[in-house]
Amino acid sequence: MSTNHPDPEATGADTPYLDFAGTTPYEDYVQADVLTHLQHLRSDDPGEMVFLVTTQVMELWFTVIVHEWETATRALREDRIPVARDALKRSLRELEALNESWRPLAGLTPAQFNSYRGSLGEGSGFQSAMYRRMEFLLGDKSASMLVPHRGAPRVYAELEKALGEPSLYDETLALLARRGYAVPEAVVSRDLTQRYEPSPEVEAVWAEIYASDDQNDELVRLGELLTDVGELVWRWRNDHLVATRRAMGSKTGTGGSAGVAWLEKRATKNVFPELWTARSHV
Repeated sequence: MSTNHPDPEATGADTPYLDFAGTTPYEDYVQADVLTHLQHLRSDDPGEMVFLVTTQVMELWFTVIVHEWETATRALREDRIPVARDALKRSLRELEALNESWRPLAGLTPAQFNSYRGSLGEGSGFQSAMYRRMEFLLGDKSASMLVPHRGAPRVYAELEKALGEPSLYDETLALLARRGYAVPEAVVSRDLTQRYEPSPEVEAVWAEIYASDDQNDELVRLGELLTDVGELVWRWRNDHLVATRRAMGSKTGTGGSAGVAWLEKRATKNVFPELWTARSHV
């Protein structure tokens, strides 16, 4: 009996086109076959797949967020605050999705993590180049963070370029200076390859902006969006800390990092520091 008759349910006028000469347009655009075959497991533990895919998803979110913050940084440089705000608003939703990525890993017991931890070898999230670009855009610069990537010329060049470029906060403060606020010249012309350090004068500028009678002023709204970003970055760092504590306690981290001790130190730091401290003076 022939089995070549068309499916009666597949002959209606509203049936999507199914016959393609090559790969589907969806595959050509999304590259799903590439994405779903990037998982090369190194252990027999079924939990390793969850760990690997979750980590890869985080890398994709890092990429999107870097794109948004670079868009916002360029827009601020060009005095296009609405464009910057739109990019920052999108990044808030993306940061929330990134933070939710911890959920599949947040309940790992030490035994479950140990079952495939050896597969990581010396690998560590500390070595993520795209996460490093995120940190650079937040003003957390360090030339030493380029060292792990010396063996990957393209990645190293991208990080080296990002190290010397203004951060999101640098461009915000340059904008405030152009608007006539008393941002010190030493802040505006600082060495961009160095970590941003808080300034009492910048704190006073934000206090002045936040004391405005017009709480819908575009600079107040910009400050609040940056504060939202800072809060979600803080939550990311704390969620990372908690997940690591549950999975491995205070043991040395993969790749020789200090593990929980290093994450604890990171979790105490706020990005865009004067946006937080200025609130005490309004």
